[in-house]
Amino acid sequence: MSTKNINQYLKLLLSMCAMFYVSLGLAFASEKGTAPEAEAMVKKAVAYIKSNGAEKSYEEFTHGKLFKDRDLYIIVYDLNGKNLAQGANPKLVGKDLIGLKDPDGKPLIQMFVDLAKSKGKGWVEGYKFLNPVTQKIESKAMYLERVGDTLVGCGIYKN
Repeated sequence: MSTKNINQYLKLLLSMCAMFYVSLGLAFASEKGTAPEAEAMVKKAVAYIKSNGAEKSYEEFTHGKLFKDRDLYIIVYDLNGKNLAQGANPKLVGKDLIGLKDPDGKPLIQMFVDLAKSKGKGWVEGYKFLNPVTQKIESKAMYLERVGDTLVGCGIYKN
């Protein structure tokens, strides 16, 4: 095999490797939920609560499968910081978490409650939380909507 043929072969091989890594990156990126998907899930959850009642809905959000998609899941808190539903960690349900802080000391549940009380809906950004898919602490943003005396949220991981 000539040097020219070897160089052509190596270029082809490198091109194929590059295409593989790009496609792998795109596949991994699609495994994460997006902001529009999080907002849509919250709206679906709010409609579910209105049609099925709180108790049945919270059970579905925590233990069911209708409101879990990759790293997207529903949370519900009352406006005092008590967890009412948690799609990623059922052990948190029933706990007063108003004082919960992220690894950088940000009071995330208090931030959720403050947004729900002041604006009614929107995004809380700039905190970190455990991603249930990767099992790593990652930057996160949470979309929230107030429903009576509760807030319903779904977050996206941003790493």
